[in-house]
Amino acid sequence: MRTLQTLLTQFQKRQCHNPQQHAQFDLAKRFRALDAKGEASYSRTATGHFTASCWLVDFSGERVLLTHHRKLGHWLQLGGHADGDTDLLRVALTEAKEESGLSDLTITPEIFDLDVHEIPARTGDPAHLHWDVRFVVRANGSLEFVTSAESIALAWISIADIARDQTSLYDDSVRRMAMKWLERRYLHQG
Repeated sequence: MRTLQTLLTQFQKRQCHNPQQHAQFDLAKRFRALDAKGEASYSRTATGHFTASCWLVDFSGERVLLTHHRKLGHWLQLGGHADGDTDLLRVALTEAKEESGLSDLTITPEIFDLDVHEIPARTGDPAHLHWDVRFVVRANGSLEFVTSAESIALAWISIADIARDQTSLYDDSVRRMAMKWLERRYLHQG
C-alpha cells in the first residue's frame, strides 16, 4: 500500500514542471495537512473528509465513463467515500467497479488530480467538504456498464468534447481533468 503522503510527494514533483498546474501543487499541501490529522479524515463523519474517484477511460483513451449523479444532479467521474480506508487507490478502484459494473479494470498508481468541493446539506447530512483524490483507471475489456442506484445514467463521453464544452453540463473540475488528460496524451505521443 502506498501512503497518501508518498502519492502526494510524487504528484507535487510532476506539478512543479507544469506552470498551469501550480494550483494543484499548492492544493497538495492542503491535502497533506488533512492527512496529517490521521484516520479520522478518512471517515465520512468528519466535516471535511477524503474521497477517491477515477478518471475511467476506455482502451482507446478517447472516452471517459461519467455518471449523472442521482443526489448531485451533475455529470461527474465515478467515486466515493473512503469510509475509514486509508488506501485511496483501493477505494477508487472499488468505486469504479461498483458504480460501473465493469470488472476488467486497472488503476494507475499515481494521483491524476486533486479537488476540494462542497457537498450541500441534505436531510440528515450537514454541508461538508469532499477532499477528492483522483486516479486514472482503464477499462481493458468489455465497455458494457451497469448503472448503479447512485446514478441516473452512465455514459461514455468524448474527452475532447468535454474539454471544449462551455455550458454548465460538466463542472470545472471535470473539464480540467479532460484538458489535463488531452495534454498528457499529446505529450506522450511526441
